[in-house]
Amino acid sequence: MANIKSAKKRVKVTQKKTEQNRAAKSRISTEVKKFKKTPTSEGLSYVTSLVDKAAQDNVMHANKANRMKANLSKALVAKAQ
Repeated sequence: MANIKSAKKRVKVTQKKTEQNRAAKSRISTEVKKFKKTPTSEGLSYVTSLVDKAAQDNVMHANKANRMKANLSKALVAKAQ
């Protein structure tokens, strides 16, 4: 356990951010699963916005976000054909 005041604060801050990141990743995962069941353009824009926000907040890497968006777009196109 940390003895220094700033180290104690960092532990608290890290725990809080970990929970926030976990919640964001879980939300994205859930929405992607919903989108894959019934792909729609509205669903794509919603999931894309969630992924972009996660990448902006460094919850996920920017390249992973771009790859995920590309794969979801391909899924929508494949469903349309």
